[in-house]
Amino acid sequence: MKLLAACTLTPILCFAFQDLGSKYGGMDWLTYGYAAWPLMIAPVLMLVLLLKNRELIRNARSASNFSQTIKIVAVMYMIWNIIGALGYSWLAVISVLSSLTILVADRQLKKQGPA
Repeated sequence: MKLLAACTLTPILCFAFQDLGSKYGGMDWLTYGYAAWPLMIAPVLMLVLLLKNRELIRNARSASNFSQTIKIVAVMYMIWNIIGALGYSWLAVISVLSSLTILVADRQLKKQGPA
């Protein structure tokens, strides 16, 4: 859960720091790329985290929070990465596909049940 929290909060904090630093701090080197790249990398890292910890999803009693949290964060990042794909870089499509894979894999792993 600590890695999931890090994947969730890092892009949000980068956005906040970029916005505040460029507006009030006069830091012109804080571009939108500073905030966009962590946002595009986070779903890929979450997919790796999901595949590494798929036993947590199969056994719903032990870690139902992990499954719910990763789905909520995947949907949140999918929305922002669709906007990012249209406005910043087409590489965000990889993140959108990673988010969709998380949503589908979560459902499939729950159907399989405990191994």
